Amino acid sequence: MNSGGQPRRPGRLLVISGPSGVGKGTLIGKVLPHFKDAVLSRSATTRPRRSEEKQGREYYFLTLEEFEDRVKAGDFLEHVKYGANKYGTLRSEVVKQLDSGKSVLLEIELEGARNIRSRMPEAVLIFIAPPSVEELRLRLAGRNTEADVEREVRLERAGEELASQDEFDYIVVNRTVDQAANELEKVIKSTLEGGRS
Repeated sequence: MNSGGQPRRPGRLLVISGPSGVGKGTLIGKVLPHFKDAVLSRSATTRPRRSEEKQGREYYFLTLEEFEDRVKAGDFLEHVKYGANKYGTLRSEVVKQLDSGKSVLLEIELEGARNIRSRMPEAVLIFIAPPSVEELRLRLAGRNTEADVEREVRLERAGEELASQDEFDYIVVNRTVDQAANELEKVIKSTLEGGRS
């Protein structure tokens, strides 16, 4: 029960996806503070931790062996290989929050979003798109966090991701951070207030 004596509404699962470098994390960071009953689920990954990252804040950083042990144990709601690394969503992270009445935002790549849709069809899928592939290329080059080869792999993957937009419930084009954050906030608000299910 909540403070008004009403039964607690179950949380919603919102999956936010789109090509690497499109600005998913930036947009989530801007809109999440506006939703007191929503949390961001942290994914697990085998990729090396960057100098500014902290364990459990950006990701749960696991060794390949730890990751594979947890796959075998059935600990992941979804898991994928992306480039040279593996990423996954820990089932316990999501279920615990949903059961407490909180909504969960999940930032994952296309394959992971598809896996969530097949396992949890009630999830709402939101695609963040770049204004153009060329703009995405410039953003990836500008952030300078991948080697050239990895950046090209990500751009190649972006073609498939951009072609998948019709699989999503909503599409937000990130022309500018403020415009896209405003649109994303409206989509989340509509969903949490009982919009599309």
